Amino acid sequence: MRYFVRKIILIFIMCITLSATFAGVAFSHPHVFIALRLKAVFDDKGLAGFNVQWEFDEMFSSMIADDYDKNQNGIFEKAEIALIKDEAFSYLANYNYFTFIKINGKAFDVKFIKNFSPRLINNKLIYEFIIPCHVTALSKFKNITVAAYDPSYYTAIFFAKKNSVSLVNPGIFKIETAIKEDKTTLIYFDMINPWALFLNFCKK
Repeated sequence: MRYFVRKIILIFIMCITLSATFAGVAFSHPHVFIALRLKAVFDDKGLAGFNVQWEFDEMFSSMIADDYDKNQNGIFEKAEIALIKDEAFSYLANYNYFTFIKINGKAFDVKFIKNFSPRLINNKLIYEFIIPCHVTALSKFKNITVAAYDPSYYTAIFFAKKNSVSLVNPGIFKIETAIKEDKTTLIYFDMINPWALFLNFCKK
């Protein structure tokens, strides 16, 4: 019975998120909370992409654990991961995986991710995945903005208090980072500016 109830709640959350975005008129407030950590990954040419980590609130974590950790061993195995991806993640492709990137002010559509990995740590659900985003470094700064939000505002995404942003292989580039409100973007009936990573980089 508990499994059935939690399954219904999970489906309800997904449906509300989808319907609110489609309709654009449903007034909502956050019911799911995510702490975000980003790693900007560089290669020898420039930016290669972003490693994204989401840490969910306890209630949503418990729901996913109860529904998909079939043997309740605290570990998502291969078949369980496939189900989570199919039923509780892949639909986010319709919403840029809640990750909105601009390159020199131009939107970059996030329609493809790699290495999706859900896990449980201290009863918290963690989603981790990679967003490929190749931007070649030049002598002039390239300006990248990464904002994470649910357009319906049913899910609240905020930068983690610790280790929210880090750099991987930054050595040969000059890099500047800042986390602040994106004043060029408004969400939730034009009432909220989402917080974003502002990343500028160029050749040294």
